[in-house]
Amino acid sequence: MAADTDETTDAELVAEIATQVPDASADEAAAIAVAIGAHLTDRQRAAAAAAAAAAESGETWDGKEWSFSERIDATQKRHLRVRKESPTDPWSAAGRTERM
Repeated sequence: MAADTDETTDAELVAEIATQVPDASADEAAAIAVAIGAHLTDRQRAAAAAAAAAAESGETWDGKEWSFSERIDATQKRHLRVRKESPTDPWSAAGRTERM
């Protein structure tokens, strides 16, 4: 088991854990390093999954582009066409009206 953990863990992390937990053996320090690495990997995967879910929310301008365009026409006294790739959040889109 020690050979497997040595290949998959960072030697510096194991050494740091060994100094922080002086009662831990080399195998125990490696196991702690693996657990920390798994926790960090899980957090990265969860963040990536949340970002992917937000990107796939499917929110579009369909049916709302005309009301947003009219609001810009009324407030900025100019007409614009809302592009499909424009941000669907009205606050973000309002900040980009110069580019539309």
